[in-house]
Amino acid sequence: MDKGALVSSDQSGGGVAGGSSFSGLRAYGRALAQTPARLAQRAFAATAPGEEMSRVRARSGADMARALRWPDLVGLGLGGMVGAGVFVTTGRATRLYAGPAVVVSYVIAGLCALLSAFCYTEFAVDMPVAGGAFSYLRVTFGELAAFLTGANLVMEYVFSNAAVARSFTAYLGTAVGVDAPSKWRIVVPGLPKGFNEVDLVAVGVILLITVCICYSTKESSAVNMALTAVHVAFILFIIVMGFWRGDARNLTHPADPERNPGGFFPHGAAGVFNGAAMVYLSYIGYDAVSTMAEEVEVPARDIPVGVSGSVVLVTLLYCLMAASMSMLLPYDAIDTEAPFSGAFKKRSGWGWVSNVIGIGASLGILTSLMVAMLGQARYLCVIGRSGVMPAWLARVHPRTSTPVNASAFLGVFTAALALFTELDILLNLVCIGTLFVFYMVANAVVYRRYVAAADEGERRGRGALPTLAFLLAFSLSALCFTLVWKLAPDGGACRLVLLVACGAVAVATVGAFQALVPQAHVPELWGVPGMPWVPAASVFLNVFLLGSLDRPSYVRFGFFTAAAVLVYVLYSVHASYDAEQGAAAVAKVQDEDCKV
Repeated sequence: MDKGALVSSDQSGGGVAGGSSFSGLRAYGRALAQTPARLAQRAFAATAPGEEMSRVRARSGADMARALRWPDLVGLGLGGMVGAGVFVTTGRATRLYAGPAVVVSYVIAGLCALLSAFCYTEFAVDMPVAGGAFSYLRVTFGELAAFLTGANLVMEYVFSNAAVARSFTAYLGTAVGVDAPSKWRIVVPGLPKGFNEVDLVAVGVILLITVCICYSTKESSAVNMALTAVHVAFILFIIVMGFWRGDARNLTHPADPERNPGGFFPHGAAGVFNGAAMVYLSYIGYDAVSTMAEEVEVPARDIPVGVSGSVVLVTLLYCLMAASMSMLLPYDAIDTEAPFSGAFKKRSGWGWVSNVIGIGASLGILTSLMVAMLGQARYLCVIGRSGVMPAWLARVHPRTSTPVNASAFLGVFTAALALFTELDILLNLVCIGTLFVFYMVANAVVYRRYVAAADEGERRGRGALPTLAFLLAFSLSALCFTLVWKLAPDGGACRLVLLVACGAVAVATVGAFQALVPQAHVPELWGVPGMPWVPAASVFLNVFLLGSLDRPSYVRFGFFTAAAVLVYVLYSVHASYDAEQGAAAVAKVQDEDCKV
């Protein structure tokens, strides 16, 4: 066999003979007959970090340019998190749950986000590749777990981006004083409701951002920095106006004291934590920064500052926004759908501020869209590298040093959804796939620290069984706490006893694991502090937040997961098997050359 053909086959991800499982119907039929054996071989196969950064990355052809530093990452983190969502979630959390104590809810949610950010940072520094959570799970729990979480995450990104792009039309109309949904969307008779309004503005925004991120990551970062700076300036303007025109009395006195309780904590601790569960979703976006690790100049220096710094800054902005809004109006008078603009509209002579808020929200949508589309393209690029999706998606353009194919494919797909489909603006917030990935990454960082690197041919190394037992037991204790919190009647002593018992079991489980199981791997450059307490807290909080989501979120998650399993069984496991067979053939040829 020609050696050059073998090498080319491996780089294309096609395996021997350009992909033997898909060379014809008869070959595919033989592959399907071998599905059980291939699943047993590939589903739990974990790649080594060194292999992920060398052979697997080489399948993209050209390297991505290392042009980003920590200020770029902070800007991308700010742009990704501070979108239009904060203008909605703050009002709902304040009115329905926390009251003026929504400021405390944002502090708690920010702490949760920081814990998850620490877990992402350890992986991103130790393994600076573009795959983010997909790559982290692939080197710990294997190919199937990585594929399922990665597929859900990409689909959540696509649907959320389509929804956010359509909301851009509405917010832009608010900024210029036009009823944009009725004026700028074209109604198509004959199509079902929800799919009959064509939004060309949303399509244009998505395609423009797609061209930008295909052209250059550094230039995209510069555009994001400029838009984010203007957006933050608008937010600071809103904060200043709120403190100037607000009244501190509104922090403790409701508008209708006969029907609504007063005080800074009108609904107690339960209201604060329920509010934290709602506003936490405003932090989603920092995970996209970890997908830029392959394009960072000095990962050990830039990634910890960029990821953690952006979370801290966003928490500060959110707390100030929440405080200013709570001073403008009593919590029971806040408009849940448009809290900031509604607060100013109710004040004589200050209605023009709502137009300013529309401009700020529009800019926030652009920045969050850009960061999300940068992240989703890199997820899909690395999924293509792994062999479970077509290798065409993994290609990095030699001139632009960006994953052009993945960016263009997802851009066109997202634009097609945004053109017709009327998706709720909050779809990007109710993001069960993202929360599930946060949960998985926190588990993965514990597993990688406490399980010795497996020898070649083994699926798990020393320490795997006690670590998996700990992760399962701790997740169950977190789940019990969440169920008691959600289902037990409020105010009862029994509920308090059960919550304390579940919390005590969780703490005891972590303490016993720390005392009995030694760490098998210590990161050389940067590691999560307080192991295993910090990632355990992240696991606990993410389980709690997953419990706050509604039934449709779980239905959507189940649907996507089932579809992903079907794709994996019918295509991905066979493509991955072919890619590994091709790699093994290349390695054999290279060994023969060395012997010669």
